[in-house]
Amino acid sequence: MSFESIRLLRPALVAATLTLASHGAFAWWNADFKQRTQVLLNTSAAGVTTSEALSGVAVPLRLHSGNFDFVKAKPDGSDLRIVAGDDKTPLKFRVERFDGANELAVVWVQVPIVAPGSDKNTVYVYAGNDKAAADPALSGAPVVDSGALLTLRFDEPAGQPARDAAGAAVAGAATAQEANGLIGSSARLDGNTVIELTAANLRAASGAPYSVAGWARPATPVGTLWSQGTLAVTLVADSTNPANARATVSVGNQRIEGGSLPMGTWVHLAATVGAGKLTLYVNGTQAAQADLAAAGAAAPAIEGAVRLGAGYSGLLDEWQAALATRSADWVRFARAAQGADAKLVAAQLQREGETPSAEGGQPGYMGILVKNLTIDAWVVIWLCAALFVVAVWVMWVKTFLVIKLDRGNDAFLKNFRDAADPLRAEGASVHSTSSLARLFDAGVRQLVKRGIGGENSKPLSGASLDAVKAAIDADLVRENHRLNSMMVWLTIAISGGPFLGLLGTVVGVMITFAAIAAAGDVNVNAIAPGIAAALLATVAGLGVAIPALFGYNWLTSRMKNISADMQIFVDEFVTRVAERYADR
Repeated sequence: MSFESIRLLRPALVAATLTLASHGAFAWWNADFKQRTQVLLNTSAAGVTTSEALSGVAVPLRLHSGNFDFVKAKPDGSDLRIVAGDDKTPLKFRVERFDGANELAVVWVQVPIVAPGSDKNTVYVYAGNDKAAADPALSGAPVVDSGALLTLRFDEPAGQPARDAAGAAVAGAATAQEANGLIGSSARLDGNTVIELTAANLRAASGAPYSVAGWARPATPVGTLWSQGTLAVTLVADSTNPANARATVSVGNQRIEGGSLPMGTWVHLAATVGAGKLTLYVNGTQAAQADLAAAGAAAPAIEGAVRLGAGYSGLLDEWQAALATRSADWVRFARAAQGADAKLVAAQLQREGETPSAEGGQPGYMGILVKNLTIDAWVVIWLCAALFVVAVWVMWVKTFLVIKLDRGNDAFLKNFRDAADPLRAEGASVHSTSSLARLFDAGVRQLVKRGIGGENSKPLSGASLDAVKAAIDADLVRENHRLNSMMVWLTIAISGGPFLGLLGTVVGVMITFAAIAAAGDVNVNAIAPGIAAALLATVAGLGVAIPALFGYNWLTSRMKNISADMQIFVDEFVTRVAERYADR
């Protein structure tokens, strides 16, 4: 087999090797670690397509409550370990941010190789080992893209100058920062500040390759983003849309322009010099290109101090330069990885003992929801659970009550109507579960007080009959109060449950978006778990309200019938007493 054939087959061999490694990586790298986050870099047609293997790319891993259990990890993140897709090889990494309280982290890792056209490029983030301490050999080394000679992440402590991530250069003055930038913190420029530093090894001879790439979120459509000697990446106002900017790249006398950049939006820009061409990429797509050879001269040398931000207002993040011509695949991948494109980067949490399936081992939907519940959502759900228990208890008690009352009333009413003398019927002493029997006893007591029903019974006057009826009506009101007692809990469950759930959902969504804003991670994998978990609070509220609504409607209809039966009985009792004992 010729050397050229081997070269052409190399990407396929790499992809096959990594695929087999990822399928074999079902074992836990170290049993002392209780959790791991599986990160997949999808370079297939379903993700961000690449056609060449990329080696030594630096990828920011954004960890949040949706893909990482901060409760199980150590508060300072010192138990973090990152392992390659073979689940055997520890990788060097750099923690840019670890905020256990707000459950946000940004960790840079240099992935040894990313196979093209594959959805099996895997990296594992391990944590949850109380015995583990930070390993300087793994977490202390700089993590930058292979070939990058200057990398500016603007993650220095506040008030410190910008510094090359590999330590090769330091700016001469402090750099203002925006804490919640694109990837952790970002540089904030006001149009009057310039970041200037010198990297002695960043020098491209005439005609030599050179690449620069980075992120900008402009506030005004003009300014210089990056310049070094004869090379400059700038913004100019868009003549067709003055509210937008256009990116320009110039090297020597050659200048190209492309793209339309809205203000206040992050955009990835890259410029490459090499093979006689000057190329501009905007958001991973080639926007302009010039043939330097056609101009009759090679690209001039690029050397001297690097300056960022002259006349520019806005934010900058992750700017780097390399003495190489970055490929279109590299630019596309870097833009997607650093911008947290959900098509490229997918992360999922796996706990101790969980084994990923061939499809990636997705946990159950309810498991995802429960793991992503925030404290406020748990409070609301527990309140709803308590309200549900009370509502069920009330419905249980009241159901047995109305059943007993119906049966007792039917038995008493038959006995009352069969009795020749209305005062000789069996009362509550026999029919203890009958509300009608209790009303009967109340009426008998009032009649006995007036000497009715005895041997020397006097005729009952109309005024006395009205007084007896009024006394029975008073007992009727008390029976209704007893019948409807505790029903207010069902109305509270019906109306309060959904509002409690909605409160939990709104607060949960607010927290999710606040966390996303703080992390700068806007992909669907960051948003979906938090919002889905927040909606679980609304489900809990509805789960309380719907059964309570059905139970309440059934009980009130039965109670209305019992109340109507009591009113009818009072009239029937008074009528029979009047017929037998009233004064004629």
